[in-house]
Amino acid sequence: MLELDKKVFGKITTKEIIGSDPPEIPDTKDNLEQELVTLLAELESTPKENLEKLLEEQKIAESHINSRPGAMALAQNKIKLFNEYSEKYTQKIKEKLES
Repeated sequence: MLELDKKVFGKITTKEIIGSDPPEIPDTKDNLEQELVTLLAELESTPKENLEKLLEEQKIAESHINSRPGAMALAQNKIKLFNEYSEKYTQKIKEKLES
């Protein structure tokens, strides 16, 4: 069973991604976009030693969301959207780690 109140992307929870509410367009997309902006802003002031931990936490969140990808009742389009934004975030963390 998934933890529905687990935060998986900033303040966004599992139930917001896998549930039918809020709708994908525009709400979920807007929420993910706003959280990405916030997370990237916070990333600028994050010390390098904390970046590995952030990267690991985001990978765990991705695994959590994608642990039941075949369940047709889940909002597949929103899961895909989450994966796109999560990838953008993890890519920025990796870039900062390499700099």
